[in-house]
Amino acid sequence: MECRSRCGACCIAPSISGPLPGMPNGKAAGESCLHLLEDMRCALFGKPERPAVCAAFKAMPDVCGDSQAEALWLIEELESATR
Repeated sequence: MECRSRCGACCIAPSISGPLPGMPNGKAAGESCLHLLEDMRCALFGKPERPAVCAAFKAMPDVCGDSQAEALWLIEELESATR
């Protein structure tokens, strides 16, 4: 599966406990990453400073669903289940 254009759910819904450039304490679930661009792409994509957790994420139907709204809900559910 390819990432959905203008989605960015993986940059919003999950918490990231490790540091990111400009976000030394990571980010909370539901908080947009500092590096999420207006067009919902990652400004760090393909760069060495991109966190390993982000680079390891793969778009999959069971996480991304059929829409951005569904992806946000699915990732939020996973976040709650693993809290």
